[in-house]
Amino acid sequence: MNSDAGGDRVPFYRLAVFVTLAALLSVGTGSAQTELTVSAAASVKDAIVQTEIAYKQIHVNTAFANNFGSSGTLAAQIEQGAPVDIFFSAAAKPMDDLTSKGLIVARTRRNLLKNTLVLIAPLDSKLHDFQGLMDKSVRMIALGDPASVPAGQYGRETLLYLNLWDRLNAKFVLGKDVRQVLTYVETGNADAGLVYATDAMTSRKVRVIASAPEAAHGPIVYPAAVVKGSRNESAARNFIDYLASPAAQVIFRNRGFTIAAP
Repeated sequence: MNSDAGGDRVPFYRLAVFVTLAALLSVGTGSAQTELTVSAAASVKDAIVQTEIAYKQIHVNTAFANNFGSSGTLAAQIEQGAPVDIFFSAAAKPMDDLTSKGLIVARTRRNLLKNTLVLIAPLDSKLHDFQGLMDKSVRMIALGDPASVPAGQYGRETLLYLNLWDRLNAKFVLGKDVRQVLTYVETGNADAGLVYATDAMTSRKVRVIASAPEAAHGPIVYPAAVVKGSRNESAARNFIDYLASPAAQVIFRNRGFTIAAP
């Protein structure tokens, strides 16, 4: 009987110790952690992750959950009710569309970055310019799907401007975002591709052939804003403020971005 009673006391003792330790840990961690969900263009992935790491050194109770993809797809997810705190687009149009539908918190939108569209090819390519895409040696050209990928939209505008779009139509392979386009060229599944200069910088397997003329496409601007319905609106506003700060701008410049005028 005594042994049974002793056996019953052991679990309660362990539970008491566990509860005590949990209470001590709770006191030690201070205030509760805030998690911000960020939906950001694939082309800004490396930079945004680096800025989050820097931000967390100052705001230790902030955590991030990231969703990277094409801006059009991310905007569609938000429209369908995806729980997002911050939207960071690679073009104005997806942000404009959400704003017109009342899904962006007023006066939180900021144009943070600018970029350049470039033509890339594998390191051993003999391609020299956009006109060379007409050559028979160029069989496949990777391009973000213009229906949802801003880089693909800028690419289409550029090729139309250069009077090449219709002549190259049979060669296009469409990617779901700009990073997939980069991968197609890196792996040799495409002989050339159109990506942002910042994406080309991340790869040692491709080289930049030419930059698209600025007059050939609309301005490549990256706006960020707080999404309507965010459960962490104040924290989201603070992070966007940080993205516009000199400390974050250093990170973006090191990744090849140009800072947009305020």
